[in-house]
Amino acid sequence: MCNILIVYHSQSGHTQKMAAAVAQGAGSIEGVTVTFKQASEAGLDDLLNCDGLAIGSPEYFGYMAGMVKDFFDRTYDAARGRKEVLKKPYVVFVSAGNDGTGALNHIERICIGYQLKKVYDPVLARGEIDSETLIRCDELGKTIAAGCKEGIY
Repeated sequence: MCNILIVYHSQSGHTQKMAAAVAQGAGSIEGVTVTFKQASEAGLDDLLNCDGLAIGSPEYFGYMAGMVKDFFDRTYDAARGRKEVLKKPYVVFVSAGNDGTGALNHIERICIGYQLKKVYDPVLARGEIDSETLIRCDELGKTIAAGCKEGIY
């Protein structure tokens, strides 16, 4: 079985809606399980034991949510350089009131430090979460799940 870890933070519910759509897409691929956790609940074992990672955050003041940063802070030292993490595929989804690129850039910079492998374009949602955004999130989940399952990534 292939396991996709979805780590996210949400206060308004926007990022949670996006995370649920990513999970739905990933879970629709036969032979894939989804671990769906808020960033405050996710830890090193989750990161080490997944085949792919989807990271979701709202943008606050041009930065990712503090809880997403906390997940990275809690796992970085123990994960750095481990074979279970090197080149692990990841994707990102961000909800923002305005731009979203600040949070995205910071998440991607941290993922470079982990030596994770970006495998698909991020989903940036600005404003309310509409059906088009949820479709793109579903596709994001399907893409990382199918690619991991088939060993493409």
